Amino acid sequence: MPFPRGFRLFRTSMSGEKIVEGVFAVHKPQGVTSADVIRTLQKHFNPSKTFKPWLDEEKARRDRESKFQKKRRRHPKRCEVKLGHGGTLDPLATGVLVAGVGKGTKSLQDFLTCTKSYETIVLFGAETDTYDRLGKIVRRAPYEHVTREAVEKALEQFRGKIMQRPPIFSALRVQGKHFYEYAREGKMPPVEIKERPVEVVSMDVVEWYEPGTHEFKWPEEEMTGDEKIVCEQLLDKESLPAASEGESAGHESSNKRKSPPPANPTQEEDQEAGKKQKVSEDGAAQAVAPEPIAPEPATEEAPTTHVEQPRPQPAAVKISMTVTSGFYVRSLAHDLGKAVGSCGLMSELVRSRQADFVLQPDKILEYKDLEAGEEVWGPKVQKFLEEWENKRATKAEAQAAEAQQ
Repeated sequence: MPFPRGFRLFRTSMSGEKIVEGVFAVHKPQGVTSADVIRTLQKHFNPSKTFKPWLDEEKARRDRESKFQKKRRRHPKRCEVKLGHGGTLDPLATGVLVAGVGKGTKSLQDFLTCTKSYETIVLFGAETDTYDRLGKIVRRAPYEHVTREAVEKALEQFRGKIMQRPPIFSALRVQGKHFYEYAREGKMPPVEIKERPVEVVSMDVVEWYEPGTHEFKWPEEEMTGDEKIVCEQLLDKESLPAASEGESAGHESSNKRKSPPPANPTQEEDQEAGKKQKVSEDGAAQAVAPEPIAPEPATEEAPTTHVEQPRPQPAAVKISMTVTSGFYVRSLAHDLGKAVGSCGLMSELVRSRQADFVLQPDKILEYKDLEAGEEVWGPKVQKFLEEWENKRATKAEAQAAEAQQ
């Protein structure tokens, strides 16, 4: 079956060398941004033999440009391999990051709307400004009551088509500034973060970690000052009724989940505060002075000191999910904590699949391969890009055959 008119399986440079371009996947490590990955790829691709034909063709194309086109170009002297990625991964996250080379960058938009699969660890008992363990603790809540059964039941409200509010520390912009910039300045954003419709295709508990059986920890840094006040106000807004656009979409609001219950004060705290509560006949609570406590008889024994027992480590859970575009796993961790009457944060995150790209050694470029040299990464990248071109050719051939029927 002939390919559609104008379709080329592989481009060649003026010297006849094959130009490799397309889309492939990189195994992003923890601690680097998605933009860092692209910069590292460019650092290795620009001086390589693998992409020399592409660069030669790009330079020749630029030489053929008119003077007006050259004037409009931002970097007229710089010629680099064209690269981009198909969906940001948080610095904390690892896994599949789709990258496009050359004309493959035009296909990256398709990966923003595809389904993705993740595995995440949710740790209970505390919440942070970023909803993950890289942020600062905003507040804590009781967690001893959280069980696997409670989590399994709570997950039912997160499956299917739901409304989800993005994290308060996200890259979303309002009036030219990111939401997180307002919080760091101790200011409330001019508009409220709106809920968005997302779909959870599947979501299951993979593993349950009882207290004392894992090494997941809360961050050590606490939020203070105006920044904390603003973050608490933003977090408190999450317990308000759903926005009107969410109601018109016909989805049940995730904001109807209960806020974490406050810790019950002990009798010692009541006495130390110098007041107790009683209820009057009209139902109003009144503060009264505590009843005097009879002094203990004097003894020769030394007084005993009350030693507070350390609280048990909070439980954690590993959850696997397949979701649509726009879903925030950090928001899931945060909302799940509230749904079980506590707080929650994302401790780990792995993207195991994006569209047809999966986290398998023979299907993805390992980040460490770049430092090993072109003799290691070159054949792998060329193989991945050729596979992409072959798939694209097969799809185009099928579409051409369907059009002729």
